[in-house]
Amino acid sequence: MTANKGRDTKPERLLRSVLYRQGLRYRVNARPLPDLRRTADIVFPKARVAVFVDGCYWHGCPDHYRPATKRSDFWHEKIQGNQTRDADTDARLREQGWTVVRVWEHEAADAAAAKVIAALEG
Repeated sequence: MTANKGRDTKPERLLRSVLYRQGLRYRVNARPLPDLRRTADIVFPKARVAVFVDGCYWHGCPDHYRPATKRSDFWHEKIQGNQTRDADTDARLREQGWTVVRVWEHEAADAAAAKVIAALEG
């Protein structure tokens, strides 16, 4: 478990690379709200846009998630807890006027960047 990275994963780095090439500047692994103990992968503070790159396994991707065979009850609760926390984070940020963009790790970086750019323009 210690080998699993919590930040600077390959999908995050690819997305940041595309956004940077588009001339966008952002903060990495920052708290959108100081009183909320959760960090977004990419934050645009002035535009109030928070971007989360969710891992397919850890966040229960509908296309790629495969339940664990060992300790299945523990892992089911863990993934379900992550999804509940994600929904709570989204709701709290939206209440404060933030736009939340969630992309899956399997999404192409260009497609994910297009979602982020649309949120920044909208």
